[in-house]
Amino acid sequence: MRELGALTSAEPDYGSSARAVKRVSDESPRYIRITDFGEDGIEPDHEYLAPQPVEWDSELAVGDVLFARSGSVGKTYLHEDSSERAVFAGYCIRFRFDEAKASPRFVYWWTKTRAYARWVAAVQRPSVQANINKEEFKACPIPLPPVGVQDELTAMMDAARSERMAKAAEADALMRGVDDFVMDALGIAAIPEDSRQVFALPSGNASMRLDPYFHSPQFARIKNMISQTSCELLGDIATFSRETWNPQEHGREKFRYIEISGVNPNTGEASWNEVLTSDAPSRARMKVKADDIIVSLTRPHHGSIAHLGAEFEGCIASTGFAVIRNVAEHVRRDYLWCILRAAICRYQMIQRASGGNYPAI
Repeated sequence: MRELGALTSAEPDYGSSARAVKRVSDESPRYIRITDFGEDGIEPDHEYLAPQPVEWDSELAVGDVLFARSGSVGKTYLHEDSSERAVFAGYCIRFRFDEAKASPRFVYWWTKTRAYARWVAAVQRPSVQANINKEEFKACPIPLPPVGVQDELTAMMDAARSERMAKAAEADALMRGVDDFVMDALGIAAIPEDSRQVFALPSGNASMRLDPYFHSPQFARIKNMISQTSCELLGDIATFSRETWNPQEHGREKFRYIEISGVNPNTGEASWNEVLTSDAPSRARMKVKADDIIVSLTRPHHGSIAHLGAEFEGCIASTGFAVIRNVAEHVRRDYLWCILRAAICRYQMIQRASGGNYPAI
């Protein structure tokens, strides 16, 4: 076993403290933050923000590995895309490895193992927001075979990853096709896209809200479509659970938590993270059970709707979800899950959302 800090070619460092702003030019560097990368890197169509000001000391090079030091503590990112310059943010720690000692890809794949996850759970310090500092990451032990063996193992993982991504892309395409199938089955035409943010409306219609989501012509079309279709109110066919849970009111050391970003909006797949009770803020969360349908209430995540399987029994979910528990006998749960994810329902959620930075229903 070796310590990570003994394998680097430079002292690990913290990222930029610049604020994130809209990226209006390809000349601006991408700003890589914890929220930009998931367990499998950054999505190809990801919309990046830019740092302001630009702190070039935090520019990334191919092969740099970022470790999240707080929030989603322990999450990692391997920088491979050199098509545009990029700067990383301060809640990450950059490790630049000496490739004569350790392959960056081998280290990255090792951080996806259960052994690494157990190390993170044991080392992170209890606080309102869990964290691990640079010196602690440097002391992280890693099994280190010869470089040739590292390359062989990395090649195997890369091949498995490519196969997984191909199957995931196929599944995503099928799931996106469900929307068209549902709309066609209901005899509803495709909802036309209309991204206008400025338009005229009679002053009498502006008494409630002035935001473009509420008054968009697109939603007028949807309302007209609904009026021509046999519809029922969601509240008439389903009831919502309000059963909450407080991490400070139970004796478990850990709990399984579904974050608001833990549901894939494209596929409806959900995932949970194991969270230390001592690290959790003392606010209520939602109790969920197998067969519940959880629906994101916040605008950035509309479409993040999951039908929970048996493995989610006893999980705890963010209060950013509404929890549908009881469904009328004449409604199949799988159908309700599909129709809630279809455009005709998703756009209504977007329209009804209100508020500031994170509008919610």
